[in-house]
Amino acid sequence: MHKKISISLMLLFISVQINVNQQIAQAQTPTPQTTTQKSTCPAQIESSIDAVINRPIFKRMRWGILVKPLSSPQTIYSRDAEKYFIPASNTKLFTTAAALQKLGANFRIRTSVYQDGEGILRVVGRGDPSLKNEQLTILAQQLYQKGIREINQLIADDSYFQGEVVNPSWQWEDVQFYYGAPVNSLIVNENASVITFLPQKIGEPLKIQWSNPLDAYNWQIENDSITTPENQPGSVEVYRDLKGQILRIKGQLPVNSKPDITAIAVFDPAQNFVQNFRLILTKAGIKVKQTSVNNGGNNEQEIATIESPPLSELLVETNVNSNNLYTESLLRSLADQQQLAKNKTTADLGLQALKNTLTELGIEPNSYKIVDGSGLSRKNLISPEALVQLLQVMGKSSQAEVFRASLPVAGVSGTLKNRFLNTSAQGLVQAKTGTMMGVVSLSGYVNVPNYETLVFSIMVNQSEQPASVVRKAMDEIVVLLTQLRRC
Repeated sequence: MHKKISISLMLLFISVQINVNQQIAQAQTPTPQTTTQKSTCPAQIESSIDAVINRPIFKRMRWGILVKPLSSPQTIYSRDAEKYFIPASNTKLFTTAAALQKLGANFRIRTSVYQDGEGILRVVGRGDPSLKNEQLTILAQQLYQKGIREINQLIADDSYFQGEVVNPSWQWEDVQFYYGAPVNSLIVNENASVITFLPQKIGEPLKIQWSNPLDAYNWQIENDSITTPENQPGSVEVYRDLKGQILRIKGQLPVNSKPDITAIAVFDPAQNFVQNFRLILTKAGIKVKQTSVNNGGNNEQEIATIESPPLSELLVETNVNSNNLYTESLLRSLADQQQLAKNKTTADLGLQALKNTLTELGIEPNSYKIVDGSGLSRKNLISPEALVQLLQVMGKSSQAEVFRASLPVAGVSGTLKNRFLNTSAQGLVQAKTGTMMGVVSLSGYVNVPNYETLVFSIMVNQSEQPASVVRKAMDEIVVLLTQLRRC
């Protein structure tokens, strides 16, 4: 199943970092509205929201809603708020809050190169999801400046995170693509490969271009696509074979169409790292004779290092663009190198640390069940009550500014950039989105001009309607909240 990658998402692989201060400013500065302002009394809000969710088109789906003021226990609206729902990417709110609370806003992830012997270098990754070829180039330059011109053996130590690189409860159609990329200790270019499909002459297969030429050597391609006459419908589907490194390309593009761009998860992330680093070292003037992937070493003589941006910036990428790889890396970072018990993984320890941290924050442990950090698993269960409780706690904490700055802003940024445009909610809502088949969720903050700041969680499960239809109804509800006034 092919899912098209947006141009903005493709830029993630080229190394765009979002400016946190800009996000804060956008969140705090209301955008001028073009619509006539309306007002709603608290006594009217229940019937107004009910009128939206009780439409016949929504009769088969489950709604879970809770709306409360940020700073009081009062309930503005509630519908099945204590019940479990599959949250999709609203799970990221739990992971990022726990990471911020436990690791701190200035936490950085370090990647190191150690000298293990004469001509033997070992690169140790600690799961930096932001690491790209640009950072590997810096490492190579550091080594060159130390006089290294030849490496007899380059060892990739991928042991910092232990366990499966893909959550076993993720669906196969997801793990093929960039948003289901494997999570390991040595991540580069978000463990994804960007592919562009271009039309050729009518009747010919589509041309395949890789953003990173190295990727072309890692896949066996079965190209059953075709170029069709101009102005015909076009779509491309990419399937990864269950058994190995085979990509099957199907579909068509008309001869006059624009290129079709997607990104797939790499097959072997550790080898992918080694291949990229070796090429970059060679370009820097350092010859590499042999490479291998091995685990363990003494970590005594560090001769080159690079650090990730601070956690405050990693959280922006995680929540604003709903980046699964970033979230899963942060979940494992919560494990803090605790000793692994038998049959336990780093992700297991991260989940336990997450739960412990949330309990310390006052989140009821029985109000959620989480099996991954990103929300890609359908085994996750969270109640609107738990999400609202978390948002209240974080919104009143010393980390409130950093946490809220990590969320998309309505009509301004990330997954909310194209929602709430020209409504009273534009610029006033900071919220996390979540979408998978049959599931739509939205939870966050509303800076109500004539009332007080609200926190909300709206979750829909078992929906047969297109996600766009459900989102439109959710947006109506949120706009109603922005119109609240005391009366």
